[in-house]
Amino acid sequence: MRRLIASTFASLDGVMQAPGGPEEDPTGGFTAGGWMFAHADDGMDISEAGFDGKGRELVLGRRTYQIFERQPDPDAPGRVPDRRVRRLFPVVLGRGKRLFGEGARPAVLRLVRSRVSKSGAVMSTYVPDGDIRPGTFESTPPSELELARRERMSKGTW
Repeated sequence: MRRLIASTFASLDGVMQAPGGPEEDPTGGFTAGGWMFAHADDGMDISEAGFDGKGRELVLGRRTYQIFERQPDPDAPGRVPDRRVRRLFPVVLGRGKRLFGEGARPAVLRLVRSRVSKSGAVMSTYVPDGDIRPGTFESTPPSELELARRERMSKGTW
């Protein structure tokens, strides 16, 4: 079995919709398409991100495939190498399609590598590291005010 590596381009608030241009995916009234270009710089390596497809298979969803299939051949003579590699960008979009939806399985990830580009984009590599390990900062029994807050929260009146 081979490893599956996910490379994504997301805003700080988790939006990954249409980083490449205004017409890429305007569904749902999304008007911020092309949001990552102001943060792209030569410190972002397309090969490291896995988007060159060299030495690996590239698995794409239907819509992303349709976008990629309409792009010029990156190996065509005279083409400038693509430097638009998007990871976690210093921008908050507020709305749009998110990296993880409501059905995401909770899991812990471990950071194995991280770099920051000149523009402030954070390129991090994480690997799975097990299940969520819940804990608490409480060192004393909860106060009466805290118990009342929990009660209101359970009733939806918080």
